[in-house]
Amino acid sequence: MAITSKLPIGRFAAWLYATLRADRDGTDMDVPCGECRGCCTSAYFIHIAPDETEALAAIPKRLLFAAPGLPKGHKLLGYDDKGHCPMLKDNACSIYAQRPRACRQYDCRVLTATGISEAADKPAIVRQAKRWRFGAESEADKRLLAAVRAAAKFLRKHGERFPPGFVPANAPQQAMLAI
Repeated sequence: MAITSKLPIGRFAAWLYATLRADRDGTDMDVPCGECRGCCTSAYFIHIAPDETEALAAIPKRLLFAAPGLPKGHKLLGYDDKGHCPMLKDNACSIYAQRPRACRQYDCRVLTATGISEAADKPAIVRQAKRWRFGAESEADKRLLAAVRAAAKFLRKHGERFPPGFVPANAPQQAMLAI
């Protein structure tokens, strides 16, 4: 299914379509992180699928464990006692060219886009997400931004209406579901 719009595409729409494409196709997101390492220092478990052979080869086996509830071959990369990714060395990703898909696709701007900012356990990410601003340059941007925020608000307010486990507890995953 192609993701298109009949309205002129502004910056928000372009970002939204790129986010949807990355989620659907597994393509990388171009996130201007700058010096931020919030996602690398926020105690995330990183899922690595069996087809991510480069990432699996780059990560020491002792740092990987089976992903609960997923088929054989799916792994998780944990974090150290400070909540930092063990592949973060000298404030940089030591396996950047081979980093897992989850890292390639992660974009804290989903929190800003959806208006979700209650990731209290991830203060570095919340701080970074608050820096982003989505303007509504075009009519398409205005409509899409309003729709994404309405979807997020509905999921958060009426999560109990969905089957158990449908609405994730994790704020970035909630934001992606709304998108």
